[in-house]
Amino acid sequence: MDGRLVMTIGLLVASNVFMTFAWYAHLKNLADKPWWIAAFVSWGIALFEYQLQVPANRIGYAAMSLPQLKILQEVISLLVFVPFLVLYMQQPLKLDYLWAGLCLIGAVYFIFRS
Repeated sequence: MDGRLVMTIGLLVASNVFMTFAWYAHLKNLADKPWWIAAFVSWGIALFEYQLQVPANRIGYAAMSLPQLKILQEVISLLVFVPFLVLYMQQPLKLDYLWAGLCLIGAVYFIFRS
């Protein structure tokens, strides 16, 4: 596996952890606060996400096409989101997540097959 791909995947996983918390953790932790407080906290978290995401996309774009990079990011996003949903937000795991994941595997196949 190309080192640029490994670096891209690692950075995208880390950036998606920050982004998932920035987008959704306030629903649990700041539900009793005004929306603008949640927005400022989320922006603070998202700053770290961008510091990882921008280099990930630059490195990844040197190794793959933009559509490949986007599909990779979407798959990583869901791979990060599902554990967040179950472990942090304490939501039930549903069989539909498996079916959605299989659809994404199909997307990965079609975008990378050439």
